[in-house]
Amino acid sequence: MDRLPPLRLLTTFEAVSRHGSMQRAAARLNVTQPAVSQALKALEEHVGAPLIDRATRPAQLTEAGELLARAVRDGLGQIAAALEDIRVLSGQGDGQVTVSCTLGMATYWLMPRLPDFYARHPEITVNVQAPATDLPHLSPGIDIAIRYGTGAWREGQTLKLFDERVCPVAAPALLDKLTSGGIGLDRAPLIHVRSPHNQHWAGWEDYFKARGIERGRLSGQTFNNYVQAAQAVLDGRGVMLGWRSIASGAVRDGALGMWPEAEVDLGTSYYVTGTVPLSQTAQTFLDWIKDAGSED
Repeated sequence: MDRLPPLRLLTTFEAVSRHGSMQRAAARLNVTQPAVSQALKALEEHVGAPLIDRATRPAQLTEAGELLARAVRDGLGQIAAALEDIRVLSGQGDGQVTVSCTLGMATYWLMPRLPDFYARHPEITVNVQAPATDLPHLSPGIDIAIRYGTGAWREGQTLKLFDERVCPVAAPALLDKLTSGGIGLDRAPLIHVRSPHNQHWAGWEDYFKARGIERGRLSGQTFNNYVQAAQAVLDGRGVMLGWRSIASGAVRDGALGMWPEAEVDLGTSYYVTGTVPLSQTAQTFLDWIKDAGSED
């Protein structure tokens, strides 16, 4: 760490590289142009290489300058992001709420409804995080988690958002072809969503058991997240289990069709869990999302 130059020199250099001139950088930093020039010379002495080609007009970064500029921008950006995370963790992010949910839930249910929240609360920013594990949970920096299951979570305060139902869905053309040709779900091409992290989600095995449908082989295309699988279904590649919360928009728009008389309730729901105590901002979001869930 002793080899690093003072932060003041790096921020001055970053301003020069970003604004393209010492004069504009000086105005931005509220210092004199000679002060900027002196800081650049000090940084070049520390680095041991020229960073600015002063023979050109306007002055341009040298190859070494370009290399350092990229590193400084990335480094300062990471520092700024870390400071923002610290403010959120310490409760200073009064105008923000961070929500964790699955990628499918974020893409097909939450994000289409957020414009309504912003129209009601333009002063609040909603940060949405979809963990790679597909298992949203309350962790440092997360205010609210939206989760699918039976509600057996112990941390925070958990409320039911809405009951979930499932129905096989397919592209309308494929659905018409299968049903008009007398091909039932026992022979239809299937699309699966499977990964080591989403075993808590019901699959085709659970669906067929609930419906009492006998099927010898459950082979078919497999994807590790709902968004990829949904695209394959839209492309007419097969039939997928369509969760009401996620597939209803595409069904309503006519992009997907529901298998006739095939919807079942597997006894699962979506729940929303909030930290205790909730910030006023998070409480505002929680009140809104409960109303949004009651409309489904």
